[in-house]
Amino acid sequence: MKRRKFFRHIFGFFIFLVMITVSFSAAYFIVSHIFHLFRFHPSDYLQHLITTILGFFIFGGVGFCISLIIRSKQRNLFQEVIDALRRIASGDFNVQLETLKKDDHFTTLIDHFNHMAKQLKEMEDMRQEFISNVSHEIQSPLTSISGFARALQNDHLSQEERTHFLNIIETESKRLSKLSDNLLKLTSLESSNHPFEQKSYRLDKQIRNIILACEVQWVDKGIEMDVSLEKVVLVGDEDLMSQVWTNMIHNSIKFTPNQGRIGIHLQQVENKAIIKISDTGIGISKNDQIHVFERFYKADKARERSKGGSGLGLSIVKKIIDMHDGAIFVESEEGEGTTFTISIPL
Repeated sequence: MKRRKFFRHIFGFFIFLVMITVSFSAAYFIVSHIFHLFRFHPSDYLQHLITTILGFFIFGGVGFCISLIIRSKQRNLFQEVIDALRRIASGDFNVQLETLKKDDHFTTLIDHFNHMAKQLKEMEDMRQEFISNVSHEIQSPLTSISGFARALQNDHLSQEERTHFLNIIETESKRLSKLSDNLLKLTSLESSNHPFEQKSYRLDKQIRNIILACEVQWVDKGIEMDVSLEKVVLVGDEDLMSQVWTNMIHNSIKFTPNQGRIGIHLQQVENKAIIKISDTGIGISKNDQIHVFERFYKADKARERSKGGSGLGLSIVKKIIDMHDGAIFVESEEGEGTTFTISIPL
């Protein structure tokens, strides 16, 4: 950057010398031609004086013309920027100003403006996608509730059918409630006002308690639990981390078939806690692994919906891990199971 500025100054000084030389050379030839035309032979002093004055006038005129051209270009550039800002203010983010070839402050301004417009467009696309996903997730259970509530008005339904329909309405209502709760939780986590209270606690005890709290679920499916938890003391938000393990273990149980196997291992490696949660479930494809932590993303939408998922659980997990300066990775093969590895600084 300094070298560019140095060469720019050298080039500007060279242009200045060229303009001086051309201006005074033109003045000399003009004065000489006029004196010769009128056969006037003044003293050398007078001739040099007139030539110098005319040279300065020519130099000033050329400089003035160049400044008008530059100002005109600057004025056009500022007008383009103002027009582009008006378009952005009206909600049109498909704005890109043409980048200048030369490297100067205006080029930097245009580059930053184009970057801003691109970021705003990406945020708007994310907002639209978020609204679309929320609407879709809400519409599905509402349609079910409305349809089965209408069906219950039929007087010819048997008691068994009525109970079945009521169970579906209850399930869909719980799904709506869970979706609302997860949305509020994710929104709160992404805001700067969410409480983040770190304290020292036993991570191994926390994970063991959550495994025991889910015992009914994995026992009902006959899942074998392979648990190995080293004694690890973590400084973090205990409530938030509890949400992480709850979501991860519930997911493993949900997508592991009957008589399957889930492994949960915790160990301390240097100054980090390494947690591996693996299962022998349905697995995740390579393409889907890239998106599993995105909001509302579902590797298999039909299968996920049948299990009552909203696609927000892993997004919440990823956000909480990020808040603790940790990292989460996924390894999976379709039909062979999935392993999530979580690394958290102690």
